[in-house]
Amino acid sequence: MDAHRAPTLRTIGLADSDDPAGHRQLSTLAVTETAELVLEVLERAELLEREQLALVRERTAEGSSVTQALIDEGIAPADGVARMLAARHHLPLVDLAAVGVSLEAAQTIPLPTLERALAVPYALEEDVLKVAVADPGDLHAIDALRLATRHQLELGVASREDIATELRRLMRTAEASESFVAVDEDADEGDDLEADDGISDGPLVRLVNAIIFQAAEENASDVHFEPQEDSLVIRFRVDGVLREVQRLPKKMAAGVTTRLKVLAKLDIAERRKPQDGRISLSATAVGRMLDIRVATLPTVEGEKVVMRLLDKSRRPPTLTELGLSEAMREQLEQVVRRPTGALLVTGPTGSGKSTTLYGCLAQINRPEINIITVEDPVEYRLAGVNQVQINVRAGLTFASALRSILRSDPDVVMVGEIRDVETAKISIEAALTGHFVLSTLHTNDAPSTITRLGEMGVEPFLTGAAVSAVLAQRLARKLCTHCCEAYQPTEADLLEARVSHDVVQAYDGIVFYRKRGCPRCNHTGYSGRIGIFQLLRMTEEIAALAVQHASRDEIERAALKSGMRLLWDDGMEKVAAGLTSVEELARVLA
Repeated sequence: MDAHRAPTLRTIGLADSDDPAGHRQLSTLAVTETAELVLEVLERAELLEREQLALVRERTAEGSSVTQALIDEGIAPADGVARMLAARHHLPLVDLAAVGVSLEAAQTIPLPTLERALAVPYALEEDVLKVAVADPGDLHAIDALRLATRHQLELGVASREDIATELRRLMRTAEASESFVAVDEDADEGDDLEADDGISDGPLVRLVNAIIFQAAEENASDVHFEPQEDSLVIRFRVDGVLREVQRLPKKMAAGVTTRLKVLAKLDIAERRKPQDGRISLSATAVGRMLDIRVATLPTVEGEKVVMRLLDKSRRPPTLTELGLSEAMREQLEQVVRRPTGALLVTGPTGSGKSTTLYGCLAQINRPEINIITVEDPVEYRLAGVNQVQINVRAGLTFASALRSILRSDPDVVMVGEIRDVETAKISIEAALTGHFVLSTLHTNDAPSTITRLGEMGVEPFLTGAAVSAVLAQRLARKLCTHCCEAYQPTEADLLEARVSHDVVQAYDGIVFYRKRGCPRCNHTGYSGRIGIFQLLRMTEEIAALAVQHASRDEIERAALKSGMRLLWDDGMEKVAAGLTSVEELARVLA
């Protein structure tokens, strides 16, 4: 080794070229062949902290390779290790998400063999089976793969994370039910979803479990089982948009519906009226706790079932992660730091209002204040926050729970949703009596919220005095960073997307991005979502207009003069930044 030239992660492929932080952590795995030599090099070069080196030594002593130990301890990225191994063994680097995995190829080798070898066959061309492996230096694993197939092998290297993801998908198809354990919160012990209910047969049980597993893995928020004239259509809502994933023969509809009703503890004999239930699951394969709300609806073709998937292990996002601009985030932080007043978040169903409230609570949560929430359902679990779950059957409504909460010495109260005049009045009065209140409301934009409270029966002078700010929002799908393409839209393109003439002139000549579609985003062109926001801060002028029962347009004009921006303005900034497309913005703001 050249003593005058310090090794770097970039030279051996363990770090991305734009990740300078990786240079300080480790290097030169490519010039070593044994774990002990690697550890000696790392120690002499002082490329690892003493604690990190001790952890790696401990993991290798337990049988892990150095590369796996580095990945597990978060010292080196999995894709960087894959690049290094591919370069060392002169093999191609395979991006499984980009090339896709052929089911025909994957099924040529038994799944247990693939799991032991940590490998995935991804293509079969004539008699050549292309296989991505995590460690091409594991000769025992390579020999096992050769013995398991009659095809000639062509090896490539993929990251352990990508291979593990593909193996989970294959396991879901084969025995997905083994990845779930049903948890009955009212009993001492849980029941496996494979448990015999005396009604469903084995294949049907595995089918339902596979669908639930797939929905959890693809981060679906809802799963629809829709009986049609000749089939049972299954659709997932991902990033706010429904897409069909499977069609089952109509003869299976009754069995699938019955199985879902059994899991949700519903009356399987009642098919004439809607029912509601829930399933609590531990998805061990994806490391999450899921709370599934199940609703049935009688239709002319049979019972429709909708499942709402809530991930109880999620952490609430920060205000920055929500997509708030720097200026709007600072203004919102000023609002939520106030000891009294009300912050109302408004928008249609599924626009992320509750998530925004959680982000605000996470911002102000500290031991000195008492935060109590009343929700239906509780979507996130926050440490240090007292969260109350609505139970209508037991008589615990938003209004009744709110009255009890106000007797529990709260500093901050979050009301999941203002649904009626009673809840609205109690919330507004609480904001005037020494509490800070956060809640949601269904209106199209921020100015409409002021007039909506008046229509619900809240005295306008109370609204002007209690409401500190109103945040209106939508959720737009983010462009997939792997396949989006740059283009310069024409005036006709923008006008066709329902962009106003003024906005067209303002963005003339700016490069935008549009969707294309690739395997990573299921060929939708989008992956994830980002918020589009409008913040109205209460001023003396707006409060006076509220007292005068002013119209929504008058309130909007006053708010614009005081610095409020339109939803379109915030959305177009995100389009110009390449985060979303003009077409998507037009869809959510139409």
